[in-house]
Amino acid sequence: MSMQILLVALGVVAGPLIGGLIGGLDRIITARFQSRVGPPILQPFYDVNKLLAKEYTVVNAWQAFCAYSYLAASMISVALFFLQSDMLVIYFVQAVGAIFLVVGALSSTSPYSQVGAHRELLQMLAYEPLLVLVIIGIYIETGSFKISAVYSWDKPLLLKLPFLFVVLGYALTIKLRKSPFDLSTSHHAHQELVKGVTTDYSGPFLGLIEIAHWYDVVLFLCFCSLFWATDIAGMIILISITYFLEILIDNVSARMTWRWMLGNVWAIGLTLSLVNLIWLYQR
Repeated sequence: MSMQILLVALGVVAGPLIGGLIGGLDRIITARFQSRVGPPILQPFYDVNKLLAKEYTVVNAWQAFCAYSYLAASMISVALFFLQSDMLVIYFVQAVGAIFLVVGALSSTSPYSQVGAHRELLQMLAYEPLLVLVIIGIYIETGSFKISAVYSWDKPLLLKLPFLFVVLGYALTIKLRKSPFDLSTSHHAHQELVKGVTTDYSGPFLGLIEIAHWYDVVLFLCFCSLFWATDIAGMIILISITYFLEILIDNVSARMTWRWMLGNVWAIGLTLSLVNLIWLYQR
């Protein structure tokens, strides 16, 4: 029991710290791609600290509730992963958090917030089925939905599930809000919806959403680590290469329409998933 409490505390505390550092590193690498110096690596923490110090202002009480719920769901999903719990449970918990983010945006009458919320729903419609297929593929290979079973597997899953790892990359790109899938909101200045789904959030509640996003980043990178869970060095290398490719794709891609996103993600993602699942059954 004491070990479980320690793992939960580690996930809750380390999640935003790692997520914030990754965000700072993301900004630096992006700046280098654009021939800029970029901000310090701790800039995300400075930004969130400034937001948390501002006055509490919300459109309505429901919006504040949704911000807290989104953060709680993201925090619980990371804690469950550190407990090496059931992947399906983690999947449903993170999905609930994403829904609360959408509901909070829909509670506002701002047209930017409303359009951003609808685009966020379309993004969920694109990546959620892919996540289910990835989890199913891991279950077929390991015979368990438990993360502990994956970490005790004797061979890297990437060797048997290469196409599903690419599919997970599609979901990761959407969740990281990287181009070409930064439809509902973006950290860049080229978003025509201002801040889209987070337009009407400000101050501490916008800070809570940013912290929740850090948890989401850590969660999806942890899912990537499952594909090379046999040793820590390989796991770190795989995660580093994956995130670098995400930054590269973000800097060389233009944002596309939601129709292109659905068609591209479903056509390629579902095809790769089915091919990999058939391969597992035929071996």
